[in-house]
Amino acid sequence: MDRKHFRKRQYLLFYITGLISLSLVACAPLKETVIIKEKEVCSHHEFLQTLVTPGDFDTALKRNHEILSISPKSPPGDEALFNMGLVHAHPENPKKDYKKSMGFFKRLLKEFPRSALLEEARIWIGVLEDIENSMKVDIEIEEKKKELTK
Repeated sequence: MDRKHFRKRQYLLFYITGLISLSLVACAPLKETVIIKEKEVCSHHEFLQTLVTPGDFDTALKRNHEILSISPKSPPGDEALFNMGLVHAHPENPKKDYKKSMGFFKRLLKEFPRSALLEEARIWIGVLEDIENSMKVDIEIEEKKKELTK
């Protein structure tokens, strides 16, 4: 399998999971905007809409780090962790890092065991692990091809 097919499959998995996440969020009533220590925290749904703005990944990460520092053990800290996981997994993010993304989702599972985002975080972890495993297989295939052409 060449890299182009892998990337298509990778993006397909990402978008399918994104659609599942969006449908789960869209079915739930939107949360009211929360104000914590005079800082406005946007709802999960509003954050997902901001992700389509190109080049806004650093701002999104910074804002969610601020939210998490203000609310490390209570909502909306869970949403901040989830959002940071999404930012690091986003296919258009030039600094995407699947391991960091999985770390944020796993941290959400550990630190917020009653969060409404647990199932979505589990799904993302599974998808990202599949992508990581596929990438390893692709690297092995490329190495074997190089060995055969020598």
